[in-house]
Amino acid sequence: MSLFDEDLFLKGLEQRKGTLGAEYVEKNLAAADDFTRPFQEAMTAWCWGFGWGDDVIEPKTRSMMNLAMLGALGKMHEWEIHCKGALTNGCSVEEIRAIVHVVAIYCGVPQGIECFRSARKVLEEAGQL
Repeated sequence: MSLFDEDLFLKGLEQRKGTLGAEYVEKNLAAADDFTRPFQEAMTAWCWGFGWGDDVIEPKTRSMMNLAMLGALGKMHEWEIHCKGALTNGCSVEEIRAIVHVVAIYCGVPQGIECFRSARKVLEEAGQL
């Protein structure tokens, strides 16, 4: 028995691939095993199908929100993944810088430094710096 709606999963899969890249998403799904597959499927349906699956907030804005929240939480691995996605969704280097400024103001300078470190890595890899 499936723990999620198949249509929501498919919608989420499209959203997830559109932001994070098909290669990255397919690699993660292919690496899933009996232990992690249910989470990968549920996360794709819930986060990407339900959370990103409507037209109320444009993808660029959702990416900006994600960077602020992930930066606040200090989840830097996910921050880097979503920084790449933010570029895909049209965020500029200046907008990413402004997001890091907000993280530093509300979460502390050390967390801002972590975000800048991660942003530099992503932006250099993308040829943006």
